Amino acid sequence: MGYVATYLNFQGRSEEAFNFYATVFGTQVRGLMRFRDAEGLPPMSEEDGNKVLHAEIDILGGHTLMATDMLESMGQQVRIGNNTTISLNLDTNEEADRFWTALSEGGSETAPMTQMFFGYWGVTLDKFGIRWMFNVAPTA
Repeated sequence: MGYVATYLNFQGRSEEAFNFYATVFGTQVRGLMRFRDAEGLPPMSEEDGNKVLHAEIDILGGHTLMATDMLESMGQQVRIGNNTTISLNLDTNEEADRFWTALSEGGSETAPMTQMFFGYWGVTLDKFGIRWMFNVAPTA
């Protein structure tokens, strides 16, 4: 069953932030993956490789926070407008395509729905300036 999560971007401080949030909410960081562990990424420095590609914690009422570090070496900068994303974790590619198409209309800064090593994924900044991410986990 699909669920909604809040995705946070940090400039190299995801691990520090999520360790702090875990103590605040009395939970554990899970799903921690570093850039060096991912397939298909371009070569990068050891420092960037040690940064967080993905992490999760559960907070209140079953809500999940997710995070990644943005990499300055790839021209990524955290700013208002890209520091928080609503992540729709969906059951089917068709469902993801439908939401992506609707929310992309009149928007900008889109990454089309694409098959990635971690699932079917895409992102858009809608016409109101809200960033949405769509993900369908692999089935096997």
